[in-house]
Amino acid sequence: MNIAIIIFTLGKVIAIESAFMVLPGLVAMYYHEKYWWAYIVVALAGMLAGILVSVKKPKNMQLFAKEGFASVGLAWLFMSLIGALPPFLTREIPNYIDAVFEMTSGFTTTGATILTDVEAVSHATLFWRSFSHWIGGMGIFVFLLAIMPMVGGVNMHLLRAESPGPVVGKLVPKMKDSSQILYIIYIFLTVVQIISLWIMGMTPFEAVCTACATAGTGGFGVYNSSIAGFSTLIKWDVTIFMILYGINFNVYFLILARKFKNIFNIEEVRTYLIVIIASTAIVTLNILKMYQSFGTALTDAAFQVASIITTTGFATADFNTWPALSKTILILLMVTGACAGSTGGGLKFSRVLIVFKAVRQEIHSFIHPRSVKAVGMDDKTLDKNVVKSVCVYFILFSIIYFGSVLIVSTDKYDIISNFTAVLATMNNIGPGLEVVGPTGNFAGFNYLSKIVFIFDMLAGRLELYPILLLFIPQMWKKH
Repeated sequence: MNIAIIIFTLGKVIAIESAFMVLPGLVAMYYHEKYWWAYIVVALAGMLAGILVSVKKPKNMQLFAKEGFASVGLAWLFMSLIGALPPFLTREIPNYIDAVFEMTSGFTTTGATILTDVEAVSHATLFWRSFSHWIGGMGIFVFLLAIMPMVGGVNMHLLRAESPGPVVGKLVPKMKDSSQILYIIYIFLTVVQIISLWIMGMTPFEAVCTACATAGTGGFGVYNSSIAGFSTLIKWDVTIFMILYGINFNVYFLILARKFKNIFNIEEVRTYLIVIIASTAIVTLNILKMYQSFGTALTDAAFQVASIITTTGFATADFNTWPALSKTILILLMVTGACAGSTGGGLKFSRVLIVFKAVRQEIHSFIHPRSVKAVGMDDKTLDKNVVKSVCVYFILFSIIYFGSVLIVSTDKYDIISNFTAVLATMNNIGPGLEVVGPTGNFAGFNYLSKIVFIFDMLAGRLELYPILLLFIPQMWKKH
C-alpha cells in the first residue's frame, strides 16, 4: 500500500473542500449573521492543512486499485468529518455525531436530517447543507478531476467506486476532457434551474439552495415543509429537473453529439422513464379520492415518484397518509433508484435490469438446456463477469442492509421505521415511512443507530466497496 499517495490525495481533497467552505462564510456575512467566523476559520485551517500535506509530491505516484479505493473511501469520510465542524462549532448542531450525520447526509446526497426545525438555523448553514449536495452530486467524478491528472489518466480503478458492475451504456469519464464536459453540463443544468425558479417566484437564496439540492438529487430544503409551500409551477419545475438529473448522463453527451436516434436505444433510460410514467399514473388514481382535483393529485404523485426514484427526497405531501398501494410503489422505487451514470442513488436501473435478464436466462436454460442464450443490454452481449459482479453486489447489499436493520432494531422504533430508515440512508433517499417519513426526521435515534446510518450513507453512495475495503487488513499491506 502506497500510503504517501493516499495522504497526498487526501490533502488535495481537503484543500478543495475547505475552499468551498468560504462560500457559506460569505453568505453569513451577507445576511449579517454571527456564524461567519466558524466557516472562515475552518476553511482557512483546512486549506492550510491540505496544502501542507499535498505540497510535496510522493516519489511513487502510482495509484493502484487498493490506493484508489482507499483514497475515495477516506476522502468522503474526511469531507463529512470536516464539513461538520462549522455547524458544530456554532452550536447550531450541538452534538458532533449529529453534525457528522447531517453533513454525511449532505455530501452523499441522502437528504436525511436530524434537525427538528430547519428554519431555525442560519442562512449559512442552510446554504452549506444544500451546497454539499451539489459538491457530492457527481459522486466519484469530483475526485477523478483532482486525481486523474496526476496519474496520467491511465489508471481507471477508481471508476469501480461509482459502479462496480454494470458499465454497458454507462457514461464514464475515461479522459479529463470528458470529465470537464460532464461538469459543464452539470453546471449548465444547475444555472438554468436557478434562473427558472427565480423567475417563477423563489428568492435568489431559495432558488440557489433548491437547485443545488436538486442537482445532487439530495433533497435538503430551506423550509420545514420542503417544497410543499411553493406554487404548482415551481413543483413541476423541480419534478422535471429531478427526472433530468436521474437520467444516465450519457444521454446529454449524445444530445451534444446530435446522435438523437441513439438515445432511444439506451434500455436503462427507456425503462426509467416508463416506470416513472406508469408509477405516476397508478399513484394518481390511487390517491385521487384524497384530493379535491385531479391536477393537484397528479402534481403530488408525479413529484413524489420523481423525488423517490431519483433518491432526491424532496416532499410536497405526507405520503405516510397515502394508501398502501401508493406507499408500496414508493418503497419499490426506493430500491431501484435512478440510472447509472446519473447523480441519483439507489441500486440503479441497469443493475435491476441485468438481474431480471439473468433470472430469465436461467429459467430459459432449464426449459431449453441445450440452448445458448447470453444476457444482453442495448444490443450488446454482457460478459459473464459483469453479470456475476451485479449478482454479487445484490447479495452484498442485502447482507449490509439486513445487518444494519438488525443493529438499528435495538433502538426504540417500530419495524417499518427501522426498515425504511436503513433503506432511505443506504440508497441515499432521505425520507422513509412512519417516524422517518417526509414530516419526520432521524433526531430520535440513538448514537449507535446514527453511526450505522452514517456508514450506510457512505457505503451506499460509494457503491459499497470503497468503504468496506477500508476495514480489510490486507488492504493496508505494502506491495
